[in-house]
Amino acid sequence: MKTVRIGCAAGFWGDSSVGAPQLVRHGKIQYLVFDYLAELTMSILARARQKDPALGYATDFSAIVMRSIVRDIAAQGIRVISNAGGLNPAACAAAVARVAEAAGVTLSIAVVEGDDLMPNIETLRTRNVRDLWSGAPLPARVVSANAYLGAFPIARALDRGAQIVITGRCVDSAVELGALIHEFGWTSTDYDRLAAGSLAGHLLECGAQATGGLHTDWERVPDWANIGYPIAECRADGSFVVTKPEGTGGLVTPATVGEQMLYEVHDPGRYLLPDVVCDFTDVRMTPVGEQRVEVLGARGAAPTADYKVAATYADGWRLSAQLTIIGIDAAGKARRTGEAILERTRAIFKARGISDYRRTRIEALGAESAYGPHSRAQKAREVVMRLVAEHDAREPLEILAREVAPAGTSWSPGTTGSGLGRQTPMPVVKLFSFLVPKTEVAVRVTVDGASEPWIVAPPAGGTAPQAAPQRYGAFAPAANTASVEVPLVKLAWARSGDKGNTENIGVLARHEDFLAPIAQQVTAERVAQYFAYCVEGPVRRYDVPGIRAFNFVLENALDGGGIASMRADPLGKGFAQMLLDLPVTVPRALAEVHRLLDG
Repeated sequence: MKTVRIGCAAGFWGDSSVGAPQLVRHGKIQYLVFDYLAELTMSILARARQKDPALGYATDFSAIVMRSIVRDIAAQGIRVISNAGGLNPAACAAAVARVAEAAGVTLSIAVVEGDDLMPNIETLRTRNVRDLWSGAPLPARVVSANAYLGAFPIARALDRGAQIVITGRCVDSAVELGALIHEFGWTSTDYDRLAAGSLAGHLLECGAQATGGLHTDWERVPDWANIGYPIAECRADGSFVVTKPEGTGGLVTPATVGEQMLYEVHDPGRYLLPDVVCDFTDVRMTPVGEQRVEVLGARGAAPTADYKVAATYADGWRLSAQLTIIGIDAAGKARRTGEAILERTRAIFKARGISDYRRTRIEALGAESAYGPHSRAQKAREVVMRLVAEHDAREPLEILAREVAPAGTSWSPGTTGSGLGRQTPMPVVKLFSFLVPKTEVAVRVTVDGASEPWIVAPPAGGTAPQAAPQRYGAFAPAANTASVEVPLVKLAWARSGDKGNTENIGVLARHEDFLAPIAQQVTAERVAQYFAYCVEGPVRRYDVPGIRAFNFVLENALDGGGIASMRADPLGKGFAQMLLDLPVTVPRALAEVHRLLDG
């Protein structure tokens, strides 16, 4: 059976430069893909384009990555697909063309455009579009608005002979799925195969996160410095194997791949993408060799008639400042220091007729401030005081920036600088998500300057998202025998991530014997109670039987999420680590059989 090998060299803009050369020279791949566009990245690109209209794309892609591999991909016939175009795909393509010309190679370069809806923003405003999560109207100062396009325009560019395809905003997994549609001739109604290809893309899209990166059992992952970037060996029936280049570090097991499957997915039974609605609840993962995991069982249904749009908008200014504080009750000293700085600057504001801060936050990093009432480090003797403030104007935050350093000689003993120097106020760019009909988005595919429209296929009856039912059914209660408490980490792996202001925590049972205690005790209600100090919205649990897992979705959990959040962990990466401390009661006999009390 024909197999297509796809390697992913970047999971975000800023990922290591080693991924692309590693995959090109040692991965035996046919396609090299890059996913640069996290929601936070779009706000960064929007700021760059505001300063210089020629920017707005991931400049590293052309200046560093492509320069290092352009001769190799030309010689090997490797095709490259990347959403590095960001808010300016044409400029990104032009930069890549210059790199190829300087290297003396000729490459056919395609651009997929149409996701940029800024020219339509006032029309959308008249239609009273609303944010998907808050219901708020479209803000006044929109900086960017981009639809999440699908994979079929990418496939069309490949059909036309493109060797490099650069897109703007597309759904993360589309860079992989587009290659599979092209190779296998999948149609817009091959829903199960599209779901499987999307899953392959989802597993690869975050780079080394599928090969041991962020793994719960991090101490078992060898050779971090040489970690292998992921490869999917894909077949026409939708089945595939996740692996990595031989001789590289990292770890490919059902646990590492399973953690990635649930990463930043809300309802695993209804994962909405532009080309298909995916059901991952019965996906199965099986080791099929050293550092090789076969993935089967994804199912698909017709997509909805809308694209999701991610808009960013300007909303004031922010300053984040830090001081290191050492000694007895360092956390107490940090809090008092932050309060004194705010009190002093408020007095300055009042004297000058300046309005108060919009929001402020003081954290003692090192005293487990993220844990709230679950902290075990209240008596930490070394912390970093982190002070964050927002204001409608820049100038008041410049006053704040000047008043941080005097704390080193005025107040707490053991106060020293952060080593970062005086901080500069930064504009706050926030996320606004809404839907637009696909028929209103004009997508174009341009290959070597020749452009054509791409017409979206009408959906065959997609439906709005619905909450998935519990899937496991009832587990018999444990017999009335001796029991012990163990932390959840003894029973499960877990990983967490963000989607705007919503948090996702995937929990995978280490053994089928652990499903019952997890299902019975790690409920949505208990997780909500555990995080009540920082989560303001409802918590839902979705069951994922295929990989013995549970997916928790926590709404209004991240203080606005991304760049809008004032927290030290704005992307919620630490939530899973905190949940793994949750005590779970298990029968002593079970604990002894699985050696849960060791260590």
